[in-house]
Amino acid sequence: MNNIIARLTVVTLSSFLSVGCGDKKPVPPNPATLPVPVNLYTAQREEALYYDQYPGTLVALQQVELRPQAEGYITAMFFKEGEAVKKGQKLYEIDRTRYQAGLGQAEAGVQVAAANLAQAQKDADRYIYLNEHEAVAKQTLDHALTTLENAKNLLKAAKQDIVKSQTSLNYSIVRAPFDGVTGISQVKVGTSVSTGQTILNTISTIDPVAVDFVINEKQIPRFAALREQKAAAGDSLFTLLLPDNSVYPYPGRITLIDRSVNAQTGSITVRLQFPNPGKMLYPGMSCKVRVRNQHAGPQLLVPGKAVVEQMGEFFVYIAKDTVIDNPADTTAKNKGVSAMHALQRKVVLGAVVADKIIVKTGIEAGDAVIADGVQKMRDGALIKIQEAPPAK
Repeated sequence: MNNIIARLTVVTLSSFLSVGCGDKKPVPPNPATLPVPVNLYTAQREEALYYDQYPGTLVALQQVELRPQAEGYITAMFFKEGEAVKKGQKLYEIDRTRYQAGLGQAEAGVQVAAANLAQAQKDADRYIYLNEHEAVAKQTLDHALTTLENAKNLLKAAKQDIVKSQTSLNYSIVRAPFDGVTGISQVKVGTSVSTGQTILNTISTIDPVAVDFVINEKQIPRFAALREQKAAAGDSLFTLLLPDNSVYPYPGRITLIDRSVNAQTGSITVRLQFPNPGKMLYPGMSCKVRVRNQHAGPQLLVPGKAVVEQMGEFFVYIAKDTVIDNPADTTAKNKGVSAMHALQRKVVLGAVVADKIIVKTGIEAGDAVIADGVQKMRDGALIKIQEAPPAK
């Protein structure tokens, strides 16, 4: 009886264990240990037409602040603010009353000096005649000749007063020093202005205009060569990006490289000149100068989407068939297994060329670069190369 009960207990327990084991579900794999499907791009050197870009500032080739050379009240303005003016054109008039009076006084002074000179000349001639006949004292003759010489000098001084007064009167009219465009007037009719102090307006040339930008001293030989180079018709070594990122339609050329390098920054200023027939460019505008880089040789290119930025640094992932320990895989069976892994490489980037970007350092030609999904990629992650779709 005891044997029967023991056998039933064993059978029942075995059945229970069988049922329990049959209901147990398999443990799903850890997603971190699964290979990530990727597409690869073979980094290669190609001829690339691209542009180096520099921040620049538009400047006038000629620009001057107009300051009066006479003082008084503004009595008239002869131009419209912002309009083009010609060299010598009247712009402002300063009260001329005092200067006209000064000129009249100087003219009267000349007349008085001329009359005194005429009288002194007559006296001198008379005493010379008397002296020839020994009818006058030598001292009297000397005095007459001295008076004559003084009268001549006084007439010269009076004439110079006329020149001075005429100049002051002329300065009461402010004229354009060169062909250009005026700005907003800083004074109005009735404003009191001081000699050399008050800014009346600013006039500048705007066609052509210049663009100043700064380069590293290491680039001086390149830009010196570009200065001598002539672009083909319809082509340009230099293009301009306006503040709205539109491309300015006219080409530019180098007019000068500054005389010296800034010893503190190791940089030097380069000036370009652009035609401005449509008056689209204004002094003071910020812009971007694009310099065509046509002699750099083949460049190492990768897709732009293959690059990831982290804390201001740039990285790409390359595929390697290597034996590594994957820190994301905690199962013993995958430790030290030969498989394709993503390896992170820090890179230094160059210019963007269409949908690709130049890599200066960090990878080599022939490296298999992971071309997509890099934002979520991890260094050392298992990867699986996707099959290319069949050609249609």
